[in-house]
Amino acid sequence: MKKAIFLDIDGTLIDALGGLTEISPQVEKEIRMLQEKGAYVFVATGRPYAFINKSLLEFGFDGFILNNGAQVMINNETIGSTPMGSDFINQFVPVLEDKGIQYVLEDDKHAYMKASHKAFSQFYESVGIGKECFKCDYDHEQLNVYKIEIMCPNEEVLNQCVAFISQHSEYGYFQSIDDIHLEVYFKKNTKAAGIIKATQYLNIPIENTYAFGDGRNDIEMLDIVGCGIAMGNASDEVKQYANVVTDTVHNDGVAVGIRKYINDNR
Repeated sequence: MKKAIFLDIDGTLIDALGGLTEISPQVEKEIRMLQEKGAYVFVATGRPYAFINKSLLEFGFDGFILNNGAQVMINNETIGSTPMGSDFINQFVPVLEDKGIQYVLEDDKHAYMKASHKAFSQFYESVGIGKECFKCDYDHEQLNVYKIEIMCPNEEVLNQCVAFISQHSEYGYFQSIDDIHLEVYFKKNTKAAGIIKATQYLNIPIENTYAFGDGRNDIEMLDIVGCGIAMGNASDEVKQYANVVTDTVHNDGVAVGIRKYINDNR
C-alpha cells in the first residue's frame, strides 16, 4: 500500500535562523530511498509558493501543501485552493495601513509587500528571502489572498489588530516569529486540511500517512496523520499531539525518524 510523508520546512527540514539553510545529506538520502520504494513525499509548510527556494522546488518532492493548507500542489499542478474572503481582506488592509502595521499578502504564486516596509524586508532577507520574492506594485482588491503576515510596531497596536480579527469568526491568527508578528489565516485552511485533499486525490488511506513538524501550525497535521512525528526541537505543547518524537533538526531528526518510525513499519 502506498504511503505519504509530509514534511514541514522551518525547524524540520531546515533552520534558516539557526544557520541550517539546506537539507542535510542524511535527510536527503532517506527521502530519496522512500521515493524509490514508491512513497509520496510532500512539503507541508506555512510558506507561500513565493518563499520556497530554488533548491526545495528542484529537490523532487511529489507535492507541496502551501500557506498552511490553503494551496495544494501535486506534480506542479494546483489540485486544491481556498483563498481568504475578499470582504475580509478589503476591510483588514485599510486597518493595517491606518495603524502603521507592516504586512505581506500571499497568493498562489507571489508575495506582496510595500517597498516602505523596510523592517519586514530586513527580516525576510535574514532568512534568505530576498526582495526579488516580493511584488511592490499591486492592488489588494484584485488578489486572491491565501494568508497575511503582519508586523506590529508595539503591543498596543497588536492588541487592536487581534481585536479586529476576533470580530470575524472564520479567521484566526497565531504568533509566528515573536510577540509582534502574526500570521492571519482562514480557519478552514490548515495543513491537516491540505493533507486530506492530497491523500484523497492520490487515494491513500490516512492511516498510511506520516508527518514531521515542530511548530504550532503543525499540530493539526501531527494529530490527523497515521503517525505524527514531532521534532526534538518542538515545544512540549506540539509534542503532546504527536505519536512519537525524533531528534532535532540540527541532528538530522527527519532522517532519524524515517529510519526508526517509517522504515521499520513497512
